[in-house]
Amino acid sequence: MKVIIDRFEKDMAIIEIKEGVFTHMPKILLPHAKEGDVVDIIVNNKETEERKQMVADLMNRAFESESEQ
Repeated sequence: MKVIIDRFEKDMAIIEIKEGVFTHMPKILLPHAKEGDVVDIIVNNKETEERKQMVADLMNRAFESESEQ
């Protein structure tokens, strides 16, 4: 998804998500962006799957140690 930074107001960026449709986004998520910049927002599927696996492993270890007690 592409968004356009319309302007900044305090700690928020006002972004256009499609023609004429605006929303707010925390400015901290756009550290080097400026008004007029086009920003791509993507889902990182590889990292998402890695995090899911890490959480599943942690939960499995927690349940294993709980059942050993």
